[in-house]
Amino acid sequence: MNLLRRHPIAFTLIALVLLSALSPLPGLVDAVSGAPPADVDLVRPTLYTLLAPVSNVLDALTFLSLERAIAFLVTWVAALALWGLLRRGTLWRRLAAAVLAPLAVILLGVAAVLLPRPVPRLAAADSTLTVIDYHAHTALSHDGRRGWTLADLAAWHAAQGFGASYVTDHNVLFNGGVGDPIRLLPGVEWSVYDQHVVALGAVAPLDRGVYGRDMRAMLSLFGALHRQGAIGIASLPEYWRNHWAEVDDFVAAGADGFEIVNCAPKAIGFPAAARARVLQLAESHDLLVVGASDNHGWGQVTCVWNLSSPSAHGYRSNRVIARPIALAQGEWQPWTAAYTQPWLMLAGLSWSERSSWITWILVILIYRAVPRRAGDPAGIGILARSLSLKILRLRRPTPPPPPSTD
Repeated sequence: MNLLRRHPIAFTLIALVLLSALSPLPGLVDAVSGAPPADVDLVRPTLYTLLAPVSNVLDALTFLSLERAIAFLVTWVAALALWGLLRRGTLWRRLAAAVLAPLAVILLGVAAVLLPRPVPRLAAADSTLTVIDYHAHTALSHDGRRGWTLADLAAWHAAQGFGASYVTDHNVLFNGGVGDPIRLLPGVEWSVYDQHVVALGAVAPLDRGVYGRDMRAMLSLFGALHRQGAIGIASLPEYWRNHWAEVDDFVAAGADGFEIVNCAPKAIGFPAAARARVLQLAESHDLLVVGASDNHGWGQVTCVWNLSSPSAHGYRSNRVIARPIALAQGEWQPWTAAYTQPWLMLAGLSWSERSSWITWILVILIYRAVPRRAGDPAGIGILARSLSLKILRLRRPTPPPPPSTD
C-alpha cells in the first residue's frame, strides 16, 4: 500500500493498460467494410515489441490529425508546465520541471517525425495480391523532405510490407524504372484550382494554367489524363475541404476514383460519414477507392496499405487496409485529443505489446522504489547508487597497512 501511495502514476498506467484490453481495437481494419481483415496480418518486429512503450507512443503521435495534434500539444504542454510549478521543491526545481516536462512532449513529437526505428509490416496471405501505395513523394516535391531520394522512399515502403508504390511528386513527372527493393511506378500529383489530382501512369507534361481557372476547367483534367492513357484519382483533403458540394461532378467529369484514407495530418481526419458517402458513390459507378500514405519523407510509419488485385477492375480491384487509430481521427473532437489519443493507442495494443508495457513499468517502478541509504550520493534508485559506490571505491586510495607493533 505504501508503494501504491508513493508511485500512483505507475499503478494507474498499469491499470489503464489492462483496462484497455476490455474494449480492444483490432490491429487492422478494412476501410470499406470496417471489419478486421482475415487474410492479412500486422507483423511487429521483435525490437518494436521490446520497446513497445516508445514504439506505440511515437506511432500514436504520428497518427494525429492536424487539428488534434495542435490540441494535444497545447493541452499536454500546459498541463505538464502547471504540474511542474505545483510540485514540491525549491523554486528553481519547480521552474526546471515546468520547462523540461513540456519540452519532453515536444521532443517526442520531433522523434515521431525524424527518429529511425523499427516499424510494423503488413503481411498478406495471398501472394497474388500486390501491397501498393498510390501516393508518395520525394524531395522533388516543394514540401518533400530535403534529401529524400527515390532510394529512401523505396526503403521506407519496403520496411512496411509494400511491394510497389507510385511516385507522385507535386507537378513533377516520374517515368518509373526503379525496381529494387520495391517497384516504383510512374505518376504525378497535379495541383489545379484548389484540388490535387493524382495521375497514375506514364503521363506527359501539361499546362496547369489551363486547368486552374475554375471548377469546370479543373474537372476537364480527368479527360486530358484519359487521353494520355493515365487514370486520375481525386486526392484528400482537397475534394473534402474545398469541393465537397461538387463531389458528384467529379464522377460526371470522369474521375477514376477517390482517396478515402490519407495519412497526411491535414487529411487523416476525414470523417466516417463522408467516407461512407464516397464509398456509396464509388460503388454505384464502379470507381476505384484507394488509401495513400502521402509520404513526404516525414514520419516513419504508414497508416494505410492497399491490396491490389490485377484480375479485378474498378471498385473491386483494390482493398484499403488501415490502422483503426487513423480512421478514428475524424470521429473525435480536436479538444479531446489529450486523452482520446492515448486511450486509442492502448486499446490497439496486442497482448505482446501489453506485456512489454507492464514489464517496463514494473522494472522502472522497482528501480525507483529501492530506497537510498543515508550518506549515499545523489541519484535515483539502485543503479545510480551502485554505480556511484563503485566509482568511489575506484577513486579511494588504498589505505596504508597498520603500523607494526613489534
